[in-house]
Amino acid sequence: MEQRNQTPISEFILLGLSEEGELQPLLLWLFLSMYLVTFSGNLLIILAIVMDSHLHMPMYFFLSNLSFVDICFTSTTIPKMLWNIQTQSKVITYAGCLSQMYFSMLLAGLDNFLLTVMAYDRFVAICHPLHYMVIMNPKFCGILLLVCWVLSVLDSLLQDLMVLQLSFCTQLEIPHFFCELNQVIQLACSDTFFNNLAIYLASGLLGFIPLIGILSSYSRIVTSILKISSSGGKYKAFSTCGSHLLVVSLFYGTGFGVYLSSAASQNSRTTAIASVMYTVVTPMLNPFIYGLRNRDIKLALRKTLCDEV
Repeated sequence: MEQRNQTPISEFILLGLSEEGELQPLLLWLFLSMYLVTFSGNLLIILAIVMDSHLHMPMYFFLSNLSFVDICFTSTTIPKMLWNIQTQSKVITYAGCLSQMYFSMLLAGLDNFLLTVMAYDRFVAICHPLHYMVIMNPKFCGILLLVCWVLSVLDSLLQDLMVLQLSFCTQLEIPHFFCELNQVIQLACSDTFFNNLAIYLASGLLGFIPLIGILSSYSRIVTSILKISSSGGKYKAFSTCGSHLLVVSLFYGTGFGVYLSSAASQNSRTTAIASVMYTVVTPMLNPFIYGLRNRDIKLALRKTLCDEV
């Protein structure tokens, strides 16, 4: 056994969402359509913000970065899944698996931190409107974005380096459509105590602390909105953060849903199906949420599309 553990591995097998042959064409066209919608929708949001000078504000600066991260997030997992279905090959190289795992953790972390920063931005805009542009100046926004990147890079790099220290047996089948950290660690023959400890610490520090920050920001936002006397003023104030609140609910709701499904079910395939919600569905819905609910984005999108025509 010890000798088998030390044998270097070259590839993993991604089992995907289903092994039934008749479902593969359906999965191919379904996920291809979702990927194209996600890519084009988020790209339109970025173009609208870049091309419209009225949207050169902190809120839309962070929104454009969120759209960019969502494009990269889906591009990390879905193209490989589509390629495997098309070629009827489930193989992913060891280096490819580590790379996919690194970038998926990096981009998921960025999503998390950007949503937290956007909540703070809404807090300043509603609770301190007269000082908004002073507080959320370009330099400070750049620093916030840099902090998001640094924290995400450090966390994903640490998790990836710790996986490099693991030894694997001959059972290298991952019951998922991409190299998800927990699934890869479960294949290890060596001790995974420190890997699991790192996951729990990272989830606590980099998951719940940002969530607490979001909840704290919105508790103060709600308190400020309730102090507004006119109903029109209350509606206008709430409408500026309604889209963000909906995206936050989707992101954390699907994340907790995956966690609960993995805890309640021993079937890893069930967890993989649940993971589709936060890896594919949420990034796909974000452009629709902001495009349909935000008047400025809606006007900018209409202008961008008309100019292209």
